[in-house]
Amino acid sequence: MSEPARVKVSTASGGRSRQPTTEERPGLWWLLPLALATFAVGTDNFVIAGLLPAIAGDLHVSVAAAGQLVTFFALTFALSASVLGAALSGLNRRTALLLALGLFVVGNVATALATDYTWVLIFRVLTAVGAGTITSTASGTAVALTPEARRGWVMSIVLGGLSAATAIGLPLGTLVGGVDWRLTLYGVAGLGLVAMAGIALRLPPVVLPAVRLRVRLAPLAHGWTVAVLVTTVLLFSGTYTLYTYLAPAVASVTLGSVATLTVVLLLFGLGCLTGTLVSGRLSDRFQPERVVTVNLVASLVLLLLGPWATAHLASTLVWVAVWGAVASASTVPQQHLLVRSSPASAPVLLGLNSSAIYLGICLGGAVGGLGLRVVEPDHLEWPAAILTALALLLTLARRRTTAPAELSAG
Repeated sequence: MSEPARVKVSTASGGRSRQPTTEERPGLWWLLPLALATFAVGTDNFVIAGLLPAIAGDLHVSVAAAGQLVTFFALTFALSASVLGAALSGLNRRTALLLALGLFVVGNVATALATDYTWVLIFRVLTAVGAGTITSTASGTAVALTPEARRGWVMSIVLGGLSAATAIGLPLGTLVGGVDWRLTLYGVAGLGLVAMAGIALRLPPVVLPAVRLRVRLAPLAHGWTVAVLVTTVLLFSGTYTLYTYLAPAVASVTLGSVATLTVVLLLFGLGCLTGTLVSGRLSDRFQPERVVTVNLVASLVLLLLGPWATAHLASTLVWVAVWGAVASASTVPQQHLLVRSSPASAPVLLGLNSSAIYLGICLGGAVGGLGLRVVEPDHLEWPAAILTALALLLTLARRRTTAPAELSAG
């Protein structure tokens, strides 16, 4: 069987994007290893939330200190995504993904082998450096290989890997971590190896123009773009203020049962997966701004009702599933907004949005840790609601403006 055509897409600033021809565009099987790669990254980051008590006990640190493993992972991811994206931008996208996944696998194995908190933190940072380029590169590659009318759907499949991590990877990892949290990291490393094999075998060579870091950061000069990215930061900060510490937040209803906590996390993850996939279709059909606004309003209402909704196990199970759906349903339309504003700069904008996502996760973990010093764990919905409200206000203000002409021209 001959090797797939080498797809070259002009996406550098100053050049218009070109959709691959029918002969160039491969079958959709290449989506699966990309989704598996984001699934591995998501599982690696998200599963820590369910393992915080076990990690804290094993490493002899507080739960809040263990939560900073999430914070430092996310911060490193956010800072490295654009830098690594620029450094590797001239490489075949398949090669870039294989290098990043290789570092990701090594970092997870090293973390699992470490026995001291300091070394665990160092290796989590190393892992994040590898993970920093995976999500944005996977999304950018998907956009380059997909016609405009299907971009929302394709991005929802790739990002569905992140949501599937909360639906499947997180509860399964939590259940395995109930025996030994290190086993979960070995499992994540295994997922990374499988994703590497799939990308090597299925993803066609995709070459994009090299983009310098200065050019990569140029969209930040436009207020509209900054507003979209800050919205991403705020909505993820709101979600992860609570989600990072969801295990202690629902401890009063799970009563220390790992199985019950696994069910709670599973329902949240299934909600996230559903919200991500549905939002992809909605973003192709309706204005992305409208999809984001509706989801932020729903998320804010649910967070305000959270302290009462999570007072009993049955209502908690319903609440986490619905909240998961609306909390995750803004990710794809946010990306769709950026890609639509400038198709020619899609890889750059998706890289910045990826950094914004993990900066939001980082801030959420930090705010949640501070919140535990002020409120009880089962009232972390309040600071989460404040951040979500700020995201909603910024979205409403941004809807009164339009994308800058320089971006719209893409």
